[in-house]
Amino acid sequence: MHARLFDDMAPFHFQIEAASHHAVWGLEAAKTGVFDPPALVGPVPFADLQAMIGKAETALEAFTPDEVNGWAGRDLDLQIGPRRLAFTSETLILSFSLPNFHFHAVTAYDILRSRGVPLGKRDYEGRLRTTPPGR
Repeated sequence: MHARLFDDMAPFHFQIEAASHHAVWGLEAAKTGVFDPPALVGPVPFADLQAMIGKAETALEAFTPDEVNGWAGRDLDLQIGPRRLAFTSETLILSFSLPNFHFHAVTAYDILRSRGVPLGKRDYEGRLRTTPPGR
């Protein structure tokens, strides 16, 4: 849980929490106009992190494409400490949540690889969504 790539980087458990928050709460922010992820839980057993990922997947599956597309163009302000950042729903997702999600997911992957977990690029990429032959 405390593994990290460099001393000044956040540990593995934080990477999983942050990826989960940016996946779900980025969309919640686009929907509600407020980025308000739950508080970080800190180091927990690996099974708890797996459950956190499962909950994020379930939350994401509950959103429909039409619902998400309906939020396009909404203005929202994101307050991060003393900074207030103005976004639209799309720019929040594309320039804040997605880059943060990918950063933390890749960092977690790299931490696992550095500790000898037998993962490869295909594990990170997931299932390819190819077009069926003859279509």
